[in-house]
Amino acid sequence: MNKVYTSAIDAVRDIPSGATILAGGFGLCGIPENAIAALRELGTKDLVVVSNNCGVDDFGLGILLRNKQIKKMISSYVGENKEFERQYLTGELEVELTPQGTLAERLRAGGAGIPAFYTPTGAGTAVSEGGMPLLYNPDGSVKKYSEKKEIRAFDGRDYVLEPAIRGQFAIVKAWKGDRYGNLVFRNTAMNFNPMMATAADVTIAEVEELVEVGSIDPDHVHTPGIFVHRIFQGARYEKRIERRTTAKV
Repeated sequence: MNKVYTSAIDAVRDIPSGATILAGGFGLCGIPENAIAALRELGTKDLVVVSNNCGVDDFGLGILLRNKQIKKMISSYVGENKEFERQYLTGELEVELTPQGTLAERLRAGGAGIPAFYTPTGAGTAVSEGGMPLLYNPDGSVKKYSEKKEIRAFDGRDYVLEPAIRGQFAIVKAWKGDRYGNLVFRNTAMNFNPMMATAADVTIAEVEELVEVGSIDPDHVHTPGIFVHRIFQGARYEKRIERRTTAKV
């Protein structure tokens, strides 16, 4: 029952090249900084990463992208990462863009054992009709397009069938956790983390505070320890802001 690992490196060491990883966070909020840095140090390659976005050029998942460790992203937007854009348009990175709410629900469905679901989001657009560029050739021509998805009408409205997402590993970030893996997230840092924690074969959680079992009120647990396989206490969190906007006073 003691799921504690002594370091981020030890917790992610057995993630193989080519693995599918679910990475929690939104922008730079609530991202597993230490786990990402450990993967960068280990040099694990050809990763398929499912995340809302891919950090920025020099932080978050962006450091894996810049090191050419990611071969495919399933995400909802490019964000502030110019290297993401460059690799996508030059055929170095395959990108499956998914509406943000649909991405969240695909992950939730994966954790709930639901293979697919119908949603009105994207019905009648390139999301359902196919033809979106997934992978370019180096010369800028399209090498791979998205496929057409099943459409079904309910009560006179069209819905598109979206498949669930599961990963071999999930790396998530929580504010507090105990040795059994029970997790508490803080404010908006919760974002995609709870659903990703349920949708992987092996969930690795890094926490700011590692506490003894029993010190977390059961009513305050966001992700029960049954979903968490490894936990470690992170360190030296930068918690960068993706874009800071200030007003002149």
